[in-house]
Amino acid sequence: MSASRIKRPSRTRTARTNGRPILSLSTIPAQDINLLPGETSLVCRDCETWCPITGLQTPKTTPHPRPAQQGGHRCPGGNQLLNLDVTFDEWREQLQAVEATAAYRRAPRQHHKPVPQPPTPVHRLADRESKVQSRLPQLLERARCSVLTHRNACPACQTGGRCVTGRELEIRLGETQASCEIAREQMERQERRTARQQAAPSVREAQWAEHGGEAVEKANNSCTTRALGSLSEFRGPGLPMLPQDVEAHDRRQAELGRQYARKAPAA
Repeated sequence: MSASRIKRPSRTRTARTNGRPILSLSTIPAQDINLLPGETSLVCRDCETWCPITGLQTPKTTPHPRPAQQGGHRCPGGNQLLNLDVTFDEWREQLQAVEATAAYRRAPRQHHKPVPQPPTPVHRLADRESKVQSRLPQLLERARCSVLTHRNACPACQTGGRCVTGRELEIRLGETQASCEIAREQMERQERRTARQQAAPSVREAQWAEHGGEAVEKANNSCTTRALGSLSEFRGPGLPMLPQDVEAHDRRQAELGRQYARKAPAA
């Protein structure tokens, strides 16, 4: 009979206290208190573990041991007299305010963008363009066959009208033709660009040959002594240092001098 009887939870029935002043619940943070019915408890100020609150006339914390990492001995914060000066509604409002503040302080969720697909290497661009251009004629032929097949089978299209399906097929055929035209123009433009690039070295070589040659290279590499004041054979004709008409130049300079003289007093 005694073995099958359920053991009732132990309750503190002693009038002992720890001798400390009465602790008011209003001085404890709302997150360290639990005033739910049947779960009244708080966080001990000494060992920081949750301990129940017992007693109706003289509420106080129940005796409890310290955690194992703190030694496991009895905590001196047990049998602490309490002053229940916070109602359930006040405690709930304070707890909601604390949770809202904590949610505001929480870092926002990071949304990682998908990794973009790596671009096609340069040495494969030509292969990809050739594959796309090789498929366009097949798509164009398929679109034409679809339009002709539909016209032969559709009574509305045979009488000169256009049904919804026939109109969509014709639109797709026009788009495919436009894509083929664009691809052809791009291919022609690429061929012209390639031809210019291939012709550029030969043009540059012709330019170098025009302004250079073995004679110029040999003269540049030769080390010959030159007389003082002599001109190099690579220089052009000497620039004239005197005006062609000396008398006209002197008259012009004299006229300019008289004009400056007349303007000087006015300034």
